[in-house]
Amino acid sequence: GRIIAIVGAKGGVGSSTVAHNVAWAIARDLSLDSVVADLDLAFGTAGLDYNQDPPQGIADAVFSPDRVDTAFIDRLLSKCTDHLSLLAAPATLDKVYDFGAEAFDSIFDTLRTSMPCIVLDVPHQWSGWTRRALIAADDILIVASPDLANLRNTKNIFDLLKASRPNDRAPLYCLNQVGIPKRPEIPASEFAKAIASQPIATIPFDPQMFGAAANNGQMIAEVSA
Repeated sequence: GRIIAIVGAKGGVGSSTVAHNVAWAIARDLSLDSVVADLDLAFGTAGLDYNQDPPQGIADAVFSPDRVDTAFIDRLLSKCTDHLSLLAAPATLDKVYDFGAEAFDSIFDTLRTSMPCIVLDVPHQWSGWTRRALIAADDILIVASPDLANLRNTKNIFDLLKASRPNDRAPLYCLNQVGIPKRPEIPASEFAKAIASQPIATIPFDPQMFGAAANNGQMIAEVSA
């Protein structure tokens, strides 16, 4: 299976929304069996975005590493569409989610054996396990909005991952929430110059469409094809 890790350069830039829509599009347009793993255990939004409320999810696997195998993971998956499944985050605060660097290894390895495509919704934090998940992924997409903090963080993540994965495909990045009225923005050309790489996509700020999708538990293409 191919792992695509999607991470925000900063909190609130829409990386989870991009991750969930990318996974949904891969499943629909390529008819490829895919799974979204929501790694933000405390505040994850994948369940809301797909309008799902599964009783079990990724936390059950992380807290029982000795039980992780294909059958166990299959029971934790929630079916979203014909080809898309969700490994949901509990999004509750009754536990503290402090993990060692290798906490998710067995889950990712098991998913790889049974799923052609795995999309990781990686939270905006820097820990042993997030770094490990990003470095081990086949493809990495950094989601950034066009301001200075995002530019600095994107460059830092980009440079570290490029150095850590010299023989792998370079990370990709996209600009999201572009064109917020009255907000000064760094142009895409400046971003590209600083990072020495062009953005793979530029997504305009469209609060009505994105807001409607989020509140209805739908994907962007379902709200506006």
